[in-house]
Amino acid sequence: MTDRPGIVITGASGRMGQMLIRTVLESDAARLVGAVEREGNEWVGRDVGEMIGERELGVSITDDPLEAMAKAQAVIDFTSPAATVEFAGLAAQARAVHVIGTTGLTDGDIQKIGAAARHAVVVRAGNMSLGVNLLVQLTKKVAAALDEDFDVEVIEAHHRHKVDAPSGTALMLGEAAAEGRGIDHASNMDSGRDGITGARERGKIGYSAIRGGDIVGEHDVLFAGEGERVILRHIATDRRIFARGALKAALWGQGKHPGEYSMADVLGF
Repeated sequence: MTDRPGIVITGASGRMGQMLIRTVLESDAARLVGAVEREGNEWVGRDVGEMIGERELGVSITDDPLEAMAKAQAVIDFTSPAATVEFAGLAAQARAVHVIGTTGLTDGDIQKIGAAARHAVVVRAGNMSLGVNLLVQLTKKVAAALDEDFDVEVIEAHHRHKVDAPSGTALMLGEAAAEGRGIDHASNMDSGRDGITGARERGKIGYSAIRGGDIVGEHDVLFAGEGERVILRHIATDRRIFARGALKAALWGQGKHPGEYSMADVLGF
């Protein structure tokens, strides 16, 4: 039992939090040692198993993340930017691997997470799935092969409850296209079009976001030229792919040197 890394899940009551809890419980390579929720949440103080409809597990949900992380080897975190920045510092204090699937992080947030990564392993990715990370590599290669005669548009669709756009995965794909073309992503990003925008500027990387229903996640990278189009696509139908990828990252990070890593590192791309 004790040779299996202990995992703490943050945002335990959320859809992704519950999926992560179940994934850890089903794993024979890790064990659940803690679950965290914000102060005032009705899950605080309750047994994790009871709250997800399983048998009692003897693991209570806490609003004290440092207490939970002190006994963990890894923290898996799909919460909000402000919470993730706080958790990064606490995970670093505990020397626990911090796996971050939170999206919507600002440059300032990322700098603070980078500071924490000087003391512990941080694995951060806009998407934890094997298929998406393969798509990132393909996007980079196709962008390098096709010149600016092909416009690049990243089209993403998610459920109605998603609060940030473009999605973290869409940004990963756009950054991969920029890297493939050898251009700066931030200065060539084109999103949020509305009204009379004028003709599309050559070389820009465009973004389009769709929100509706219970869409788990769909991403297309469109290379549109004169008379032909190349479309790379990934469709997620089950959140378990993200949970499995996050757990894989938590296990991979054990024994690694402090630093910030990506899912490309975890998957060996």
